[in-house]
Amino acid sequence: NMNFLSGIWWSLPLVLVWATPPVTSSWWYMGAVGSSRVMCDNVPGLVSRQRQLCRRHPEAMLSIGRGVAAWTAECQHQFRRHRWDCNALERGQRLLSRVLLRSSRESAFVHAISSAGVVFAITRACSQGELKSCSCDPKRKGSAKDSKGHFDWGGCSDNIDYGIKFARAFVDAKERRGKDARALMNLHNNRSGRKAVKRFLKQECKCHGVSGSCTLRTCWLAMADFRKTGDYLWKKYNGAIQVVMNQDGTGFTVANKRFKKPTRNDLVYFESSPDYCIRDRDVGSLGTAGRVCNQTSRGMDSCEVMCCGRGYDTSRVSRMTKCECKFHWCCAVRCQDCLEVVDIHTCKAPKNTGWISRT
Repeated sequence: NMNFLSGIWWSLPLVLVWATPPVTSSWWYMGAVGSSRVMCDNVPGLVSRQRQLCRRHPEAMLSIGRGVAAWTAECQHQFRRHRWDCNALERGQRLLSRVLLRSSRESAFVHAISSAGVVFAITRACSQGELKSCSCDPKRKGSAKDSKGHFDWGGCSDNIDYGIKFARAFVDAKERRGKDARALMNLHNNRSGRKAVKRFLKQECKCHGVSGSCTLRTCWLAMADFRKTGDYLWKKYNGAIQVVMNQDGTGFTVANKRFKKPTRNDLVYFESSPDYCIRDRDVGSLGTAGRVCNQTSRGMDSCEVMCCGRGYDTSRVSRMTKCECKFHWCCAVRCQDCLEVVDIHTCKAPKNTGWISRT
């Protein structure tokens, strides 16, 4: 897990994977005293449009740092049982960039989840009054009606439209300079990620009246927990559609005519994924040597699949667990500490444990 990620990227979604100075560092001090031009001009890799936005909204960069922490943790959660477990993010920009340059399904997911993370973070910052350029959703005012009757807009509705607008301007800026296939793919997946956050915007209400009679309701719109977005994009990753550029180079079409045309919600990719079995810099693979596998599973986390047929080592470890838990009236659950002995299975390393690199 990357700690609190507060530096700014050299380009999204390679955001903040290079280094993250603490909040107390001189980098943030410069931002605090208003030298946003100095700060933004010294962030490597930003294109002109990103630097402009950085100078205009320096306080938004801290919010984006929180967004990066959120999408990184979510990416690692979703891939925790797979050979590629998203931990390349922790090994620095260069290794992750190799993953993204392949235009694979993993690249599609990272673009989508990182774009979603920025939307989520900026929208949350607006609602919490952390940004000068936005606040609660200004459109949610006055009275309205739903299936339960009339209600008044109140509280602070999440300004999702501003979050999407800011994320589109900042995240897409680098891709809009290019017209190649990878740029079109990245723009598509970025948009899918942004749309996923808005998909789970939900209406929350509070009743007013004698004894909660609900004679008056006050409602607002709020984003769901980011896990909802992660789970949704994970399903899209598993159903991602392979595409090829169309003849005039303005878009893409399905690589296999038997599959449906991708919608704006689908993730798309060009290249098949490597197997990620061994350490290979060229594809951004850390390999699976030493990864914990599940001996009884038949899924991607099984020892056969995770270890790529190399076999696994088993070690017996002791650990303390809670056991013999009992409910006591009222209202506590009391447990005993028990010593549990379990077998941990880890994938064997290949004969050549060094990095493979063809460059």
